[in-house]
Amino acid sequence: MIDRGGGAGKAFSTVGNASLNAARRTRELNALSAVDVLVVGGGVTGAGVALDAAARGLTVALVEKHDLAFGTSRWSSKLVHGGLRYLASGHVGIAYESAVERGILMKTTAPHLVHPIPQIAPWLPQAKFVQAALLRSAFLGGDVLRTFARTSDDYLPHSRRVSSAEILRYAPTLKPEGMRGGFLTWDGQLYDDARLVVAIARTAAQYGARILTHVAATDVTGRGAVLVDQLTGDRRSVDARVVINAAGIWADQVASGIKLRPSRGTHLVLPQSVFGGLSAVLTVPVPGELRRVVMAIPAPDDRVYVGLTDEEAPGPVSDVPHATETEIDFLLNTISAAVQQPVTRADLLGTYAGLRPLLDTGHKNGEDKTADISRRHAVITSPDGVVTIVGGKLTTYRRMAQDALDKALAQSALEVRRSCETHRIPLVGAADRVHLAAVRAPARFVQRYGVEAPQVIAGPPELQDPIAPGLRTTYAEVRFAVRHEGALTEDDVLDRRTRIGLSAADRELALPAVREAFAAV
Repeated sequence: MIDRGGGAGKAFSTVGNASLNAARRTRELNALSAVDVLVVGGGVTGAGVALDAAARGLTVALVEKHDLAFGTSRWSSKLVHGGLRYLASGHVGIAYESAVERGILMKTTAPHLVHPIPQIAPWLPQAKFVQAALLRSAFLGGDVLRTFARTSDDYLPHSRRVSSAEILRYAPTLKPEGMRGGFLTWDGQLYDDARLVVAIARTAAQYGARILTHVAATDVTGRGAVLVDQLTGDRRSVDARVVINAAGIWADQVASGIKLRPSRGTHLVLPQSVFGGLSAVLTVPVPGELRRVVMAIPAPDDRVYVGLTDEEAPGPVSDVPHATETEIDFLLNTISAAVQQPVTRADLLGTYAGLRPLLDTGHKNGEDKTADISRRHAVITSPDGVVTIVGGKLTTYRRMAQDALDKALAQSALEVRRSCETHRIPLVGAADRVHLAAVRAPARFVQRYGVEAPQVIAGPPELQDPIAPGLRTTYAEVRFAVRHEGALTEDDVLDRRTRIGLSAADRELALPAVREAFAAV
């Protein structure tokens, strides 16, 4: 074991050793032969494990067949939930864990990427009294959880009953006829989920972890794996004292003894113009189902995400899941019932769908639907020693990573001098609200990069120009993605470092500028 130094509370305000790029990847991959911890999977949990292990002074390599946040981690609702859904269904432990982890993200690890957002639940004519009562109870329960999680009202104010007029200020296109007021609460929202994963991975790299994307792991055992460079075809063996499988929906392809029951969550991507300037998460109960809702969520770049579904997804796992026609119709019909002008397919900018890596519980305890399966994560050790982490949710990634690493280390002969410190390690770009407000850069850049924003825009003023008419993404963002955020392909930039690829039309507009950025490097 090599002591890499560092420690908790370390603030990262410069690019420095957190820079990920093709040259660093080549250098570290060529020198790789043995590590303390090998992490398979570059989603939010895998990146969290890499950071935790590196911060404890262990040598670490994270390998990902595709790109950071390639799988489920980029297909979320972009919300850092306090666990209201789990509270409503009686899973108090999961709800409390979510509330605690939300507070850590908002106050310490990623305050530049996570901000408070109001959430409204109008009492619509089609909503039954029991649905309204259940939502109100969940909001009140959320207030209790925030108190126990020590998240102050300065971050997330308590919920309250509000008038129809106030509801309509947040959501101007709602039907006012028959509305009986509603409820208002506050939750956390990520600027973008893929950006969180990149920030975690870059912070792990700052602590010395090797972050190796476009590298597949084959023949994985508890003692190492064979790595295959997806860009060159080169193969090499790597020995490891500990191997952690964080491959998410593909976990059962990496380790034996894992049985998953995937669930597909689908979202629609719509322009803000359809919602007249929606400024809160709009929660609409699904008719006929007590605990199920559809949400319209304001998003960056004048978009709104509408979701989500929870449908069983049997069969082979696709690298990029797609929304079904039935799911699209369900979401359009549910949200249209609440607004003045129906939302149609003609309004769609795009759709996206992700698969949740739920552990198959054998259909016990009435779990006939994937929506009924617990979201609590599980850590499983295969006979050959591979430790697998599955289940869970994006908000609780840090705790999932800690639990997986703790179990793996307890079963190994490694001597570790530090316990988990990730609850107090700021990610790259992080700072408190006072320091973030003082950063000299446009708000768009501070929201995406925090205190690194001035370095992103450093250079000629034209770097802050949009890369194409009608887009907000700038040349500076594309350049930074290639030089410092580990983007190795055009898709890495379009689909993960930015979310341009959610719209096929925008993707075509942006492609020349992205190719130009790679050519410059």
